[in-house]
Amino acid sequence: MSNMVVKNKRPFGFYVCCISFMLERMAYYSAKFLIYVFVAATVATGGLGLTKVEAALIQSNLVAFTYLAPIIGGVISDRYIGARYCVPVGLALMAVGYFLGGSATSAAGMTLMVVLVSVGTGLFKGNVSAINGSLFTDESQLDSAFSTQYSFVNIGSFIGTTAIGVLVTSTFAQGEVQGFRPAFQLCGLICAIDALWFLFGIRFLGEAGKKPFKAGKHIEKNVETEVKPLTKIEKKRVFAIVLVSLFSVIFWVFWYLTYLAAYDYGEQFINMMIGGFEVPLSWFDSLNALVCIALGPVLGALWFKMSQSPKGDMSLFKKLAIGLAFLGLSFLMLVFAELSRGGDANAKASIIWLLLFGILLSLGEMFFSPLGNSFVTKYAPNKLYSVLMGVWIFATFIAGKSYGYVYAIASNYPILVSYVVIPAILFVTAVLLFALDKKLVKLIEGETADEAEEKSVEVAC
Repeated sequence: MSNMVVKNKRPFGFYVCCISFMLERMAYYSAKFLIYVFVAATVATGGLGLTKVEAALIQSNLVAFTYLAPIIGGVISDRYIGARYCVPVGLALMAVGYFLGGSATSAAGMTLMVVLVSVGTGLFKGNVSAINGSLFTDESQLDSAFSTQYSFVNIGSFIGTTAIGVLVTSTFAQGEVQGFRPAFQLCGLICAIDALWFLFGIRFLGEAGKKPFKAGKHIEKNVETEVKPLTKIEKKRVFAIVLVSLFSVIFWVFWYLTYLAAYDYGEQFINMMIGGFEVPLSWFDSLNALVCIALGPVLGALWFKMSQSPKGDMSLFKKLAIGLAFLGLSFLMLVFAELSRGGDANAKASIIWLLLFGILLSLGEMFFSPLGNSFVTKYAPNKLYSVLMGVWIFATFIAGKSYGYVYAIASNYPILVSYVVIPAILFVTAVLLFALDKKLVKLIEGETADEAEEKSVEVAC
């Protein structure tokens, strides 16, 4: 075995990628917040003076296309250019995009920023995860590694979303003019620093991501680059990845819906006072990030310990089912909150229900989201590695476009009806995944072309 992986010790290149991801997410989530407030703010306060609808459309385009673009970036790194070369180029494009956002004077200027950031994200996001996965030859470490990576992502999100409001309203503000523009420029500077960090750390990546992934994910394998059709087991594994991505759509539609539910219900029916202090509803975001940061190393250690046990780790399908179940439980907290109000229109439920809601949805997220990267890394054929990593991300794009319609439908029904039906759907989906676990595991088991070839060589000898 390569000395890059020694039991639970991770290569330094893993942390190069994690820190790079953290910095990029810090800039991205800050800019995602900035777009809406900057575009809708009056000209007198330093904004563009456009409508909230226009602001929401520009922001939604950023979210949507930064989930779509990684598929294109995956094609490039699978077939043409090593992923390690795509990453700094993507960061440079994002840096330019954010700087342009800081000087935009119209919706067209903001759209140009969205285009550059989306293309840059396409070259960056899936490829960083793909490089990180290819650093590990011991596949039992992957669930643990990607759970830890997810904590770094949430650290970036937490720092960015917590700090940006203070920077805009005080640090960068000049009188009535809010500090939108320098805040965008700071996002660009973070991405520029990130590109330099990755270029510095590229020496610690070994051969990972140096060549297109069709040549092989792992540095220990000397895989022929001859174009061959997918084998039967490879086709099954591709189908399994697409199937799990469909379950991902279900998960993320309702995960996004939790934010609308929490803010809508919390504003109307939750007592947000603790002593004499009114807890801002916006801290619901911070709760999610903090729980994910705390759980990343814990769950990572748990997955590794289970993988080393005689029984082995749980299958990914069972873990995803548990994630769906936790998300269902989170919605039940709103049901209990509503029942605690006793039908009194003026009564307020305890903030404890909202806290439990946030903790449970974060638990579901940590079971579900990081493990998809691990699953793709383990089972994607080399020639489709980054494309299938992009497919996993694309599932989130579909969910992001869909949850608003689900919320519109749910709003037509009483609170108790909506928040009982939603967890019921999630529980049924979780049970279905558990019931199909053995069949789904069989779908991904079997010999790859490389394994079959090795066996045939042994027989010939």
